[in-house]
Amino acid sequence: MDKAGKENINDKDIQLILGTLLRAGVIISMGIVLIGGAIFLVHHQGAVIDYKVFKPELNKFSSIAAIFKGVLTFKGDAIVQFGILMLIFTPIARIVFAIFSFLIERDYLYVLIGIIILTIITISLNGGLAH
Repeated sequence: MDKAGKENINDKDIQLILGTLLRAGVIISMGIVLIGGAIFLVHHQGAVIDYKVFKPELNKFSSIAAIFKGVLTFKGDAIVQFGILMLIFTPIARIVFAIFSFLIERDYLYVLIGIIILTIITISLNGGLAH
């Protein structure tokens, strides 16, 4: 088998790993959200919440640290938000994995593009540049 054939096998393997990573991330996130939703419903039986009015200042879990504290105390709404965080970080993990796979392949243009994309996502997740 020539070198080009070997690289195609590696590329296919990398694509398979990336696809599996995305699928697993979505499935795990969905499971976490379902568990958190069930816990929330058990703890808030009969509670009537007015969803017509959105009050973001009442949100107890507005930071990642607060979400982790809520998860450790088994608060259902914190677990749901943790599942959503997992869903957000799944494609970010894919980008990180892709950067490392491009480094292994010595494809430095795509490494640079991946780092730029990761930087843009990180800045936007931190509230952007306008603090």
